[in-house]
Amino acid sequence: MIKYFINHSASLIIVILLIFQPAKAQDLLTIDDALQIGLENNYGIQISRNLLDQAENNHSLGNAGFLPNLNLTTSRTERVEDSDFEAGGESRSTTGARNSNTNAALNLEWTIFDGFQMFAGYDRLGALRDVSEEQLRFDVENLVTQITLSYFNIIRINEQLKILQNNIEVSEERIEIEETKVDLGSGSEYDLLQARSDLNADRAAQLREQNRLVEAKINLNELLSRNPEVDFDVTDDIDVNRSLLREELYQRLITENTRLAIARMEKDITRHQIREIRGERLPQVSLTSGYSFNRSENDGGFIRFNETTGFNVGITARVNIFDGFNLNRRVQNAQINQKNAELSYESEKLRLESDFLAIYRAYLNSIELVDLEEDNLQNAEQTLDIALERFRLGSISSLEFREAQRTFMQAENRLINAKFEAKVAETELLQISGDFGALLNN
Repeated sequence: MIKYFINHSASLIIVILLIFQPAKAQDLLTIDDALQIGLENNYGIQISRNLLDQAENNHSLGNAGFLPNLNLTTSRTERVEDSDFEAGGESRSTTGARNSNTNAALNLEWTIFDGFQMFAGYDRLGALRDVSEEQLRFDVENLVTQITLSYFNIIRINEQLKILQNNIEVSEERIEIEETKVDLGSGSEYDLLQARSDLNADRAAQLREQNRLVEAKINLNELLSRNPEVDFDVTDDIDVNRSLLREELYQRLITENTRLAIARMEKDITRHQIREIRGERLPQVSLTSGYSFNRSENDGGFIRFNETTGFNVGITARVNIFDGFNLNRRVQNAQINQKNAELSYESEKLRLESDFLAIYRAYLNSIELVDLEEDNLQNAEQTLDIALERFRLGSISSLEFREAQRTFMQAENRLINAKFEAKVAETELLQISGDFGALLNN
C-alpha cells in the first residue's frame, strides 16, 4: 500500500509539473496572418493556380485552329550502284557509280474556313479557362473557410482550457476548506478524499483538452502548409456578426456562388461543343503553298545532273457528304450533354438553396443560444458564489457544492460552444453566398 501511494504520488507530481510549468513565449498568429500564409503557401491552391495557367495557355488562336502551319522538310540520300544497259545497239556498264539526291521543301497549310469550328473552339477554350478561374476561386473560398473554422476552434479550445483551469482553482479551494474542516473536527475524511478525486478528474480533463489543442494546431499548420511542430498563440475572442440579412445573402448566392457559376459555364461549354460538331457539315477550305528544291546526281546515267526549284500555291475544298450518320449521332449526344448540364445546374441551385436555408436557420438559432447561454452563465456564476460561501459556512454538503461547480463549468462550455457554432454558421453563410471579401474579413 505504501509503495502504491509513493508511485501514485510521483505520477501526480509529474502531471502537476506538466500543467503548471512556465510556458515559453510564442508568436501571436492572427486570423489575417493565418489567411495570408495559407493563401500563399497552401499546396492545393498552388496546384489550382497552375491548372489555371494551363487553361490560359490553351486559350489561344493557334490552339483553336486560326493560324497556319508552316513546315520545313529536307533530305539527302547517297547510293552506290552497278548498272548494265543497252540502247540503240550500244551497250554500257558501270561499276560503283555514285548517285545522290537532295530535297528541301517549305510548305504552308492554312485552313481559311472550317464551318466556323475554329470560332466555336476558341469560345469553348475560353469557357474552360473561366471554369478553371472559378475553380481556383472555389478552392480559395474552401481554404479560407477551413482556416477560419480551424482558427476559431483553437480559440474555443483555449477558452475551454481557461474554464478548466478556473475549475481546478475552485476544486483546490474546496480541498482547503475540507482540510480546515477536518482539522477543526467538523469535516470528514470521506469528503476530503472525494474532493481530491474530483480535483484529479478536473486535471485529467485539462490534460485531454491540452491534447486536443495540440491536434488542432497541427491541423491548422497543415492547412498553412508549414511545419506541424510550429507553435503559436491565437487571439481570445470569437466575434459573431449578428447583422447578416437573408435576402441580401440569397441574391448574392444566385449571382456570386462559385459552384453555381461553374454549373452555368459548363452549360456554355456544351453549347460550344454542339457548334463545333455542326460546323463539320459545312465545307472546309484550305490554302496550301510551298517552295521546293530538288537536286540529283547520277554518275552512271545519261543524265548526270538534274536540279529543280519552284514555288507552288493551291486551294483545297472538302465537304462531308455522308459518314454513316456519325455526325448526326455526335450532335444528338452533344445535345443530351447539354440537357444534362442544364439539369445539373438546376440540381445544384436547388441543393444550394436548401443548404442556405438550413445554414441561415442554424445561424439565427445560434445567436439566440448565445444570448440565452450568457444569461445562464450569469445565473450559474451567482449560484456558484453563493454555494461557495455556504460551503465555507457548512450549510451545504460537498456533493451539493460540486454540483454547483459542475453547473457553472457546463454553462461556460455551452456559451463558448454556442459562440463557435454561430461563427461556423456565419462563415458558411458567407461562403455559400460568394461574399469573398466579407469571408476574408470574417
